[in-house]
Amino acid sequence: MSRLRPCKTGWRRGEKKAEAYVADDYLDGALQGFSGYIAADELYDGPWCVLSIVDNRAFKRLVYEVLDHDPQHEDIDRFFGRFRDKLAARGLKVLGITTDGSPLYPGPVAEILGPAAHQVCEFHVIAELTKSVLHAVARTRKALKARMPVLARGRPGSADQRRAARRKKRLDKQVTDLFDHRHLFVKHRLTPPERRALARLSRGQPRLRALRSIMDEVYRLFDRRCRMETALTKLAKLRRRVRSFKSVGKTLQKIFSPTIEKALTFLDDSLLPATSNAVERGNRRHRKMQKTVYRVRSLERIQGRIALDMQRDAQAEGRSKTIDALHRVRAAAC
Repeated sequence: MSRLRPCKTGWRRGEKKAEAYVADDYLDGALQGFSGYIAADELYDGPWCVLSIVDNRAFKRLVYEVLDHDPQHEDIDRFFGRFRDKLAARGLKVLGITTDGSPLYPGPVAEILGPAAHQVCEFHVIAELTKSVLHAVARTRKALKARMPVLARGRPGSADQRRAARRKKRLDKQVTDLFDHRHLFVKHRLTPPERRALARLSRGQPRLRALRSIMDEVYRLFDRRCRMETALTKLAKLRRRVRSFKSVGKTLQKIFSPTIEKALTFLDDSLLPATSNAVERGNRRHRKMQKTVYRVRSLERIQGRIALDMQRDAQAEGRSKTIDALHRVRAAAC
């Protein structure tokens, strides 16, 4: 047992001080050099829901709100209205906003933020399409598995049984390869060996070849060298092509979703990021914190923890300068 008095570091939580700081002084510093582009998202944590708005270029959380219920349009209206009023008081305005494909945002964004460009995150759109393609590959595997002949127990005796055994072995290997290399049908860029493997996997499967070629067209839509008008022309051609493929038309219904047009907004604005990674990164940090400190589950604790995280972000620049100065002093002493 140590004879020293127990250390009190960490005994007092800083959440209340952080909440007061975030409510009063934080926003003035966070809005210095405000880019005009924001990202918004909701994070569900048990019975709670955290609404966040983040500067989409500086990666700073600007405002947040913790709800004790699933968000409705009224909650989003109030949340965006409060943020708009804070910007207006400082002579700032939103130029563009990035969200996921949730139906919560289009109405409030158009009503509260007005002419600001509303973009749907490219990552979420492509994720939905890749999920549809992977489901189609899974259905192909299931169909191949259903074609496998049923063999009797023991060694095959007749020529027909040996042919059936060889066919079963061939189909089994094809099913296994389709599962092990299913990512090749949705991967963005393929190496030459991967293209050869893909050609081998899709041999005799025109539906799979069509899916892969359509995914290549989808990735070309988001080429930053294009303008939005060019991308929309490509999208119209792609939709006509998908309609012509009766076997994949139902699989790729997401191609006809209006969210794809909104996901192409960033092509006309070089300052608008293509994804909502700025707000997603804060959500991932919150998830990690919840795994580390499992007791943080009440409304007050979640609010305090997010405020503490925002306070640490505000102090990050000064902290990094201090660390650099200490390293220089230590290097000079050596």
